[in-house]
Amino acid sequence: MTSSALMTDQYELTMIDAAIRAGTAFRPSIFETFARRLPGARRYGVVAGTGRVIDLIEQFRFNDEQLRFLQERDIVSEETLGFLADYRFRGRIRGYAEGELYFPGSPLLTIEGSFADCVMLETIILSVMNYDSAVATAASRMVTAAGDRPIAEMGSRRTSEESAVAAARASYISGFTNTSNMEAGARWGIPTMGTAAHSFTLLHETEEDAFRAQVDALGTETTLLVDTYDIASGVETAIRVAGTGLGGVRLDSGDLPIVAARTREQLDSLGAVNTRITVTSDLDEFAIAALAASPVDAYGVGTSVVTGSGSPAAGMVYKLVTRKGEDGWRSVAKSSKNKTSLGGEKLAVRSLDNGVAVEETVFAGDPKIEDVVDSSDGRALQVSLIRDGAIADEYRGAAGVDRARQHRATAIAELPLEAHRLAPGDPVIPTVFR
Repeated sequence: MTSSALMTDQYELTMIDAAIRAGTAFRPSIFETFARRLPGARRYGVVAGTGRVIDLIEQFRFNDEQLRFLQERDIVSEETLGFLADYRFRGRIRGYAEGELYFPGSPLLTIEGSFADCVMLETIILSVMNYDSAVATAASRMVTAAGDRPIAEMGSRRTSEESAVAAARASYISGFTNTSNMEAGARWGIPTMGTAAHSFTLLHETEEDAFRAQVDALGTETTLLVDTYDIASGVETAIRVAGTGLGGVRLDSGDLPIVAARTREQLDSLGAVNTRITVTSDLDEFAIAALAASPVDAYGVGTSVVTGSGSPAAGMVYKLVTRKGEDGWRSVAKSSKNKTSLGGEKLAVRSLDNGVAVEETVFAGDPKIEDVVDSSDGRALQVSLIRDGAIADEYRGAAGVDRARQHRATAIAELPLEAHRLAPGDPVIPTVFR
């Protein structure tokens, strides 16, 4: 099994080491992951990364090589090395289902176990949830802007290799139709797409030679990239080579609303009335919205989606909210200015009015979930992800991704219409603590 144990910050280990020496490492504790605000003053956030997190927690085991590394650098004591050698998370985690929407203060993950068990996971949880949720939130806005038109993720070359796979997964959960990333297709079952780049055209003596080679290999349903030289000439050549049954053309440059309109007019005049137009070229949600009235059939998005469209991290934090001492359970919270947190275990419900979300209701303290649901006109938001170290398999793998994609579509349909405004603003529903 691949180990994720060193994908962490050193202070997680030094805290455990000091707590073992002090006799407090194994106090029962409850940690919580939440965001104090939404990235980019957006109206809602999309939870993504949960399925990846539980896989990485399962892989969070220290092997001999890693233990030697810690010993050689004298990072922790021999006693702590013994604890790490036997470490596996044996606690419980519940949280918002992947694909769920979230708001400031939403208790996205609740992690229960000993202090040492839980604090160990802080970095791995935040690194995944912060990136994946940032991408998913940006992608969701792009999907809304695209309306019924399909939208593909193609940003692998604009981020690191593992982030590229994660971004493809997160954007698919938020409604993108496919990805150019082959590893994402193999690992998560996401539909893949891709035809040819400008280099393929430049390889051949003429644009016509390149188009004939592509059509011979992929058939007339392929999409031809027509802007390597002159767009109008490229469109004419594409139809001459493939016929009026050509699947599509792609535009990757120019003033897209103008170019798309001219291309549609030219295609129709040539009899290629069913040939689709796909546009790429540095699109984000605002550019996509600006193309709403243009004769565009599909979009491809790269840099903007894999970087969270200006908000590359979701701003989530991981805090101890409850711990058990000699006097029993006690709520704890940080009180630093502008970084306060609310102590106590929490349960969350999305309050609805005629099927429309009106409030994120968070019950703090130690409520019983059945009482929360019985007393609220809404739905419970948290599900069990890990129980006594056993992972809920339905949230993993390709099936988990499809489940999250469906959940996001259901959750987004509950939001009031103002949630889909692209301009910065307040969260579309308030978070109310009770």
